[in-house]
Amino acid sequence: MIELTSAPTNLGLRPPERGGVPGTAKAPEALRAAGLFSRFEALGGSDGGTVFPGGYVDDDATRPAGQVRNETAMIDHARRLSDRIGFSLENGRAPLVIGGDCSLLLGAGVALARRGGAGLIHIDGHTDFRHPGNSAECASVAGEDLAAAVGLHWPALSNIDGCAPYFVPTRVVHLGCRDNDDELVEARHLLALTLPASQLITGGVATAAAEARATADADGNGYWIAIDVDVLDPSFMPAVDSPDAGGLSPEQLVAILRDLAPGALGAQVTVFDPDLDPTGEYAALLTDVIVDGLANLGRDRRRE
Repeated sequence: MIELTSAPTNLGLRPPERGGVPGTAKAPEALRAAGLFSRFEALGGSDGGTVFPGGYVDDDATRPAGQVRNETAMIDHARRLSDRIGFSLENGRAPLVIGGDCSLLLGAGVALARRGGAGLIHIDGHTDFRHPGNSAECASVAGEDLAAAVGLHWPALSNIDGCAPYFVPTRVVHLGCRDNDDELVEARHLLALTLPASQLITGGVATAAAEARATADADGNGYWIAIDVDVLDPSFMPAVDSPDAGGLSPEQLVAILRDLAPGALGAQVTVFDPDLDPTGEYAALLTDVIVDGLANLGRDRRRE
């Protein structure tokens, strides 16, 4: 059974303007209004409730060096989300976390590390591999989550409750960044497999999905899927905080997810911003992508 959990956080994003608040916290309810939850319930899924974050603060003027935005609230949210994901897994469910921003990967990572570890397939328009070792601008975990997940960030984020690394780099796959991503070279060097969107498009998404699945599940313990919807080209999905041309089409993303979903332990969907979708058309599109791509999430794991 798929269990949907709302995680309406925006703690890992920079403010859209000074004193402003990012809109990703509104995504779960916008997608609920577009029919996401009811469509999964019709397929036998359940609603696992909501893990609320602390309040967003634009703390650029007061934040000490060596900390990221909203750090204390983010770590607290990660622990509570980890507990919820762990409960779903222990009860034989496939958790589908609807965010929210990419900092949700911290909570998922802690949950899976506590269970003995898992692989990760990170599908994102950016590598999210910024960290203190390659940048002096660390502040927004939504652009640093993958680095934190493999143990490269400040310990407060990358070693919550002594669980570092949440994912071992040899079982981590990244799919979908653009060719000009600042951290692409480093990600290729450190992760097991890194395929930019251009390679997915020219090499075929079925081939990429098969390679990703084999890499992330090399030991048979399963993998988590982290989906940032900015992997889609902005001609299809402009309602994100950092749109970049050269992304996938909805059909290509659905094809990848259909191949990956059955063998996954669970998944997260992040960075949709309803404030940038006044008509609701992108919420409707994203609902179709999630349902069509993830309808069989965890199917093979449940059979086992």
